[in-house]
Amino acid sequence: MQHGVPGARWVDDDQLHLTLRFVGDVDGAQLRDLLSALRRVSAASFELRLGSAGFFPPRGPQRVLWIGVDKSAPLDALQRSVSRAVTRLGHAPDRKKWAPHVTLARLEGAPPNRVARFVAERALYRSRAFDVDAFHVYSSQLHPKGAVYTLEESYPLDAAGDFGDWDEDEI
Repeated sequence: MQHGVPGARWVDDDQLHLTLRFVGDVDGAQLRDLLSALRRVSAASFELRLGSAGFFPPRGPQRVLWIGVDKSAPLDALQRSVSRAVTRLGHAPDRKKWAPHVTLARLEGAPPNRVARFVAERALYRSRAFDVDAFHVYSSQLHPKGAVYTLEESYPLDAAGDFGDWDEDEI
């Protein structure tokens, strides 16, 4: 899918991800607290499908080309639970509305008509369903060619859907 837009800087396959909650800069102690708090987040594994393409921002120069995901109540519940755990550690709530997507490319000077064609050609796209059986914490380092993500910890999702010690109505 990552072709057809001149000037796009395509994200390497091993760097593709869907962000549940961006935290920002944290020191070593804060990272340990975060990793510990996220161990309490528990949810059932679920299926997900990638959906149609789009770009950010919706107005002005296009900067990011992305592929979305189909609506998913389990994904939304997982995102709320992760976000709540992060907020309870004292991080400010995320003020932006969560828009689940996978960034495919960064756009700098890409012809808007080619971006529009890329999006239009993928308007009805739906991937095969795939299993989501874990979520992960990554750290990132900015480099001239984009961010490089490093896996810090993985959290398996269970088959039972137990929500750990969070109250179910909090999720």
